[in-house]
Order: sequence, then C-alpha cells, then structure tokens
Amino acid sequence: MSSPMATITASASPAMQQTSNKATTSATVASPAPVRYRPSLLVILSACLVLMGAGGPLLLRVYFVHGGERLFLSAMLQISGWPLLLPPICVSLYRSRSRSRSHGVASLLLPPRLAGAAAVLGAFYAISCFLYALGSQALPLSTSSLLLATQLAFTAVFAFLFVGLRFTPFSANAVVLLTIGPAVLGVGPGSGKPAGEASRTYWIGFCEAIAAAALAGLVLPLVEIATARYGRRTGPAARVPPPYATVMQMQAVMGAAGTLVCLLGMAIKSDFQAVPSEAATFGLGKTNYYLVLIWDAISWQLLNLGIVGLITCASSLLAGIMIAVLLPLSEILAVIFLHEKFDGPKGIALVLSLWGFASYLYGEKAQKKTETQKNELQMVKKTVDLESATL
Repeated sequence: MSSPMATITASASPAMQQTSNKATTSATVASPAPVRYRPSLLVILSACLVLMGAGGPLLLRVYFVHGGERLFLSAMLQISGWPLLLPPICVSLYRSRSRSRSHGVASLLLPPRLAGAAAVLGAFYAISCFLYALGSQALPLSTSSLLLATQLAFTAVFAFLFVGLRFTPFSANAVVLLTIGPAVLGVGPGSGKPAGEASRTYWIGFCEAIAAAALAGLVLPLVEIATARYGRRTGPAARVPPPYATVMQMQAVMGAAGTLVCLLGMAIKSDFQAVPSEAATFGLGKTNYYLVLIWDAISWQLLNLGIVGLITCASSLLAGIMIAVLLPLSEILAVIFLHEKFDGPKGIALVLSLWGFASYLYGEKAQKKTETQKNELQMVKKTVDLESATL
C-alpha cells in the first residue's frame, strides 16, 4: 500500500517536477556562504615570535657599539638559544604520546632525512650569521640595512627557482616595497663610507653583507623544500600543517648544528680566552655585558623559531617578508633605546615596509577568497550535472 506522499509525488506533472528541480538547483547555487580567510593560529604565533625577536639585531648592535669585537661569538648568539626549546619539545612529545599510546616516541620525532637536512642547513645558516656579523661591524646601520634588505629579493628568486613560487600582483608589489623601503635608509645621513675608514674595509664589509643576504635568502627556500620532501608522514602521524613540535625540533637541530660551527670558529680564534677581558672593558659594565649576550641569544631564538614556523606552516616568502619588516622596526627600536636620530628616510622606510606587508596580507586574503569561490562553483557544477543526469 503506497503512502500519500508517494502518491502525490507520482502524480505530479513533469512541469511541476522540472520546476522543483530548478528550485533545488537555485537553492544549491545560492547556498554556499562566503568564506572569510583567516590565517592559522600557528602562522599567527610564528609571526608574533618574529616580532618579539626584533630585539636580537638591536642587542647585537649594542654589543658592537660598546666595545664587542668577537665575530664568532656574535654569530653564535644568533643561533645558540636552541636549548630553550628542549623543555617544550619534551612536554609536547609526552602529551602526544599520552594521546596516542599505540605509537612510540620515535614516530613523533623528526624523520632521519629531515634531521640530516636540518643539520646541513643549520651549518649554512651559521655561515650566514657570521657574514651578517662582519657586515654589521664594518658598515653603518643604515647601509647594512640597505644591503640586508636584499635578502627578500634573494628569497623570492630562489623560491621561484626551487619551490615553484608563483607571484601574484600583490606579492610582487610586497617584494618591491619591502626591498625599496629599507633601501631608502641608504640615502640618509651616514649611509656612505664613514670618515676615516679605509675604502678596502668598507667594500669588504659591503660584499660580506650582500653575501649574508644571499645565503639567508637561499636557506629559507631550502628549509621549505626539506620540510615538504622529508617531513610529511603517512598514516596516523600525518599532519598538514605539521604539529608545532616538528617546527621546534627542526629549529633545534638547525641551531645545534650551527652552534657547533660557531664553537669551532671561537676555538680557532681564541674567543673563549678573550671573553673575560672583553667583558671587563665593555662600555656598559661587566654584568651588563653578560646580560646583553644572554638576552640577545633569547631574542634571536624567538626570531629563528618564528621564521622556521612561518616556513613550515606557510611559505619561505612570508618568512622573508617578516624579516624585511623587522629592518625598519629595528631602526625604531634603535631610536628609542639607543637614542639614534629618526629622520625622514627612516620614516619613509617604515611606511613603505608596512605598506608592503599590508599588500601581501591583502593579496593572500584575496587569493584564498578566489580559490574558495572557485571550489564552490566546481561543487555546484558537479551537483547540477548529477541532477541533470537523473532527469
């Protein structure tokens, strides 16, 4: 015995069924709500860590301004804060293991090939830090900022060659603005060769700063490649994006490898024996000398962790953009804490850098919105095709 609803449906005219199908299709087309792009919490956390690490370059400048001269020591400060990551890594591994008892701790550690790649990249990054220290010591701050700002351009080029980065008008605009912004600092007072400095010393520092920018620009895309190729797991341990414990482990391995390189350089240059005498003659006093070293290492660690987090959870280009944003921010901090003069070029550099960063964020939001709308239209088209096939 048929139900009344079945009788009504069976007796409906073809015109009524067609009208019902059209109404269903129209409702399906109108149903998708616009999706607003929101960056993941890991990306936001990493960006905040980069900004919190802005004191690293400032304290490194304090070290040089007040009498510090040990280059390998200053390079090690930029990467030696990795032991601070060991407690949160252990806590994260313990919590992950307690949630998934069927898998051992080994399944939560870095894959061996990714750990090896991280160690090699950490050694390269240590060389970049050493070249950065050389350039910071030999050049005025505005000139070194001008040259180190080219790191973003190197990152963009290497990401295009190795990662297959596709530029959008907004990302290309951001790269240009964030490169020109700090470059404006080079036209300000004191950007040229300091009085009394030999031309040979100046141009050597010039080349060293360019080399540091190029090597840093190469390391960032290589970290992204290594993470994508060796860091993805299958099965229950798979994460997209990877858990932050993986990010911390990656940065810890890079920091440990880079620290070993710097320790070797310090041993060759007898820095261990020179540190006590340098502390005794430091312009701010012996106690403040060690405080500067400690807080500088902590600040650089926050910066490095944020950079690796951005590379792992977003892209090397975003990491390069955040580094470029730090350059004018470092100038602001130098004005506040070192009482340096804030002139017109520094203000223009800050505005251009913030403009470039906003351009990148807007471009990412627009691109995600376009991709979401494209996916929704494809789903609607498939639904319409299925409904047409059933008629």
